[in-house]
Amino acid sequence: MASAVEQRTIDIIPHDERHGRSRDLFTIWFGSNILPLTIITGALGPTVFGLSFTASLIAIIIGNLGGGLLMALHSAQGPKLGVPQMIQSRGQFGSVGSVIVVLIAVFMYIGFFASNLALCGESLNLVNSNIDPKVGEIAAALIALVVLVFGYSLIHTLNKIATVVLGIAMILGMILVVTHGLPADFLTKGGGIGDSTGAFLGMVSIAATWQLAYAPYVSDYSRYMPKNDAGARSAFTASYWGCTLGSILPMIWGVLAALAIPDAVDAIAGINTSVGSLGAVFMILLFLTAAQSNAINLYGGTLCTITVIQTFASKWIPKSTGRWVIGAVFIVIALYLAISISDFLASYTAFVLLLMYMLIPWTAINLVDFYLVRKGKYHVESFFHATGGIYGRFNWVAIASYFIGILAEAPFAYPSSAWKGMFVDSLGGADIAWIVGLIVTGSVYYVLAKATKQDVIPVEVLHELS
Repeated sequence: MASAVEQRTIDIIPHDERHGRSRDLFTIWFGSNILPLTIITGALGPTVFGLSFTASLIAIIIGNLGGGLLMALHSAQGPKLGVPQMIQSRGQFGSVGSVIVVLIAVFMYIGFFASNLALCGESLNLVNSNIDPKVGEIAAALIALVVLVFGYSLIHTLNKIATVVLGIAMILGMILVVTHGLPADFLTKGGGIGDSTGAFLGMVSIAATWQLAYAPYVSDYSRYMPKNDAGARSAFTASYWGCTLGSILPMIWGVLAALAIPDAVDAIAGINTSVGSLGAVFMILLFLTAAQSNAINLYGGTLCTITVIQTFASKWIPKSTGRWVIGAVFIVIALYLAISISDFLASYTAFVLLLMYMLIPWTAINLVDFYLVRKGKYHVESFFHATGGIYGRFNWVAIASYFIGILAEAPFAYPSSAWKGMFVDSLGGADIAWIVGLIVTGSVYYVLAKATKQDVIPVEVLHELS
């Protein structure tokens, strides 16, 4: 029931509490992606990378479908292990070693939460210019906190509603953008794929990163599903199509708005203009969906924060009260950042790219370890042991592989004018750091893990895994 307050946080979900259907995962990821930040992300194609409508569309589809495969492979881990994603990272990095990547995840959650708050404030301000954006940001933060108090079931229920209501609104919104009247140069404005390979690959990277940003917490929502192969397969499929379709469509909406209303401050303002008298309705809908969807960032960020603290206080596993208290502290930090953002678009683009560089090596290690090295066999109880159990406090193989991956990315990275890797110009300005990071980190970790027999399970726990 949506009214039930979730009691669990990072602990193992027992078999008798497992429930849910794959379509629940489809709606949570489809509904949670129809929000202003997704629209703004799609609009980066023409506004930041200077791409045409066709080039932006192709980049968005390729990036989301490609990045979505990795994201969905993480989702399939939830039914197998029954714990949040970043707790499972203790099986690769060790209990203390995993704090490195968990803190990066916390940074990611704060960044996305603050970015969504900034757009919530803008949406309400577009409804009525007398409404201070800060009021909208605070209201959105409080809505997210209420959802966090109830937790898992309410998040699912709200996103089922959002899938229907916002799905219809989004289709109507795109139709209204077109009927508003497209500029004569709508299809010719901007560069094509061949005109600027670097810009095209940059947008592909942004779209792929949007999907990969869900990797640290997709299994937080699949961990309640039944523990069997069918549950894992359906978790993969439902998460993949829910998240990719739910991202591609609003990103296309952003491209449409950016090119159709070029004089608008950004894509959200463009949508407000294009829908005419329905502008206030659309802005309120976008405000509400961003506020409730932001609860997912708050939920994940809270679980990661609890994970960090629990690493050094192994007997402490809080319930619902601990979840919302930590969530409230999280909100205060995010609100400060949202209110102090001056150049939102520039800040957001750099943030997404930096996030990609740090997440890709973790993704590579996690997926290679789960699917190729240990083949899904973990002693989950060890994740909560004071000494890290059979995984220890530090796994230097994973930690070394992680930093080798980041170093390998650096010469190919181009997050902003402050840093341009030495090989970027020779590649036509293309940022392929994420591809290099995946290949190098995954390969290095696989070789080192096999050489050091990371897949060998102590005899005393073999019977628990059989």
